[in-house]
Amino acid sequence: MRIAAVIVLIWLIIGALAAGQRGYYKGPADTCAGMGTIALTIVAGPLNYVGVNPKVADCDTPDLPQPSP
Repeated sequence: MRIAAVIVLIWLIIGALAAGQRGYYKGPADTCAGMGTIALTIVAGPLNYVGVNPKVADCDTPDLPQPSP
């Protein structure tokens, strides 16, 4: 169990480094898509270095009904 935790931690650190190299931390992630791309890049970990380039294009919430006045 301890080895699995170390492997997961190393995986996430590599993903965080990849996000930093892509410049995702330079400015604020004002949109849901920006934050999603950062999170997805971190979760992808070492796969970023073999050609995976995860991006979240759009994650707007669907139109919800508005409350009556």
